Amino acid sequence: MIIGAGPAGLTAAYELVRHGVPVVVLEQDRQVGGLARTVEYRGFRFDIGGHRFFTKVPAVQALWRHMLGPDFLVRPRLSRIFYAGKFYDYPLKPLNVVRNLGLVTTVADLASYLVARLRPIRPEVSFADWVTNRFGRRLYRTFFKTYTEKVWGIPCERIAAQWAAQRIKGLSLRTAAINMLFPGLNRGRSGIKTLIDEFEYPRLGPGMMWERFAGAVAQAGGIVRLGTRVARLVHDRAHVTAVEIESDRGGELVPAGQVISTMPISLLTRALDPAPPPDVVAAANRLKHRDFLTVALIIDRPHLFADNWIYIHDESVRVGRIQNYKNWSSEMVPDPAFTCLGLEYFVNANDDLWSMSDKGLIALGTREVEALGLVPAGSVVDGTVVRMPKAYPVYDDDYLDALEVIKTYLSGFDNLQPVGRNGMHKYNNQDHSMLTALLAVRNMFGDEFDLWAVNADEDYHEELLSAGDESAELGRQLQNLASTQPLVPSAIRSKDA
Repeated sequence: MIIGAGPAGLTAAYELVRHGVPVVVLEQDRQVGGLARTVEYRGFRFDIGGHRFFTKVPAVQALWRHMLGPDFLVRPRLSRIFYAGKFYDYPLKPLNVVRNLGLVTTVADLASYLVARLRPIRPEVSFADWVTNRFGRRLYRTFFKTYTEKVWGIPCERIAAQWAAQRIKGLSLRTAAINMLFPGLNRGRSGIKTLIDEFEYPRLGPGMMWERFAGAVAQAGGIVRLGTRVARLVHDRAHVTAVEIESDRGGELVPAGQVISTMPISLLTRALDPAPPPDVVAAANRLKHRDFLTVALIIDRPHLFADNWIYIHDESVRVGRIQNYKNWSSEMVPDPAFTCLGLEYFVNANDDLWSMSDKGLIALGTREVEALGLVPAGSVVDGTVVRMPKAYPVYDDDYLDALEVIKTYLSGFDNLQPVGRNGMHKYNNQDHSMLTALLAVRNMFGDEFDLWAVNADEDYHEELLSAGDESAELGRQLQNLASTQPLVPSAIRSKDA
């Protein structure tokens, strides 16, 4: 039994039916794909966040290619920063920054940078400290502070400096200038992490991939039940014996063999019956998520800007990022005379934006893109809203301890494996979720892979590299995987503040 029909759940289901194992997938939503679904509105298709398909894991790549074949497109990447009416290259390029900011502002920014170099903040505790020391306070406020705080809802002074050191390793105003003037100088050296300049993308959006997976599972005899909520996992403290589900058919208690779960691990923990010990329940209650909503606007214009997506670093608006779906694939719009933009707002459930009506959000989005000058006034002709709860696991100063308590308790079950982003409370890409699912299936056949070590434990990777041929190859793939996953800010622990 598999809980959830997102990338991890459907990958596990496909791998099981491929080996002749009967499988039932339970999905609370009425559409497969989870966060990687594609929503359709009046013929316009849009992602929930924009999903690139890029991996260094051959097994995952092979699955993608097998499912979509010629429907898997290679797309050029263009993503820039939008600030004060100008587009800035990303990563930052000094000449582009100077040209856009103007001479007076550039001189002021350079003076701020020199002050930071002469009187650096010591010790470097926060993200704000780290970036200010390498760019100056003015450039930190322009290009780093606003967007980071929009996404995570955490003041930059409360985000640990280690995140900046990992995320933008080797980057400073000095190194940016050197790389602009002498682009080949750091080639082959460990320095700034380069951005991929192209990626693969399904012709009709990422949901097309997961619809194919679901279809392949069904064709092989598997069952994918949509609109089915898991209410309870009955267990004997060592084994999940049954799963209680709720759907339009009513309630039902289904016997359980092996269970692979992608539902948020906090909800999984609270759904166990009998209830876990109080400290485990308390740990589950401490895990938090950042929620997400997309306002999709249909614009009566054939072209607006060339980017796949743009980061909005303007404090005057609340939108954090804007996707231009037509630039991902021309078939995302039914009529080339129109453009569909996805305005992304990073929120907390039940805050003012989350609670705002769809009509109010469409009006807000329209005002903001017009105020930014990205869309001509009066050209928005329609729109819709999609809310996505629990989109980003939050890495606050309490999550590691809480997650360790839950992991220790769940390890006592011999037939329950959490996988995927929410299943493991890991902010990851699709390939990571898929790989944890593939390894979970292998565990069902007798292997003993530590799913929690994927993309986290270098000692575990080294252990695999020194093992047999098959495990050594997997170790190499895990190391490659780690280099492509998004990094997440961790909050400064109170004792360190």
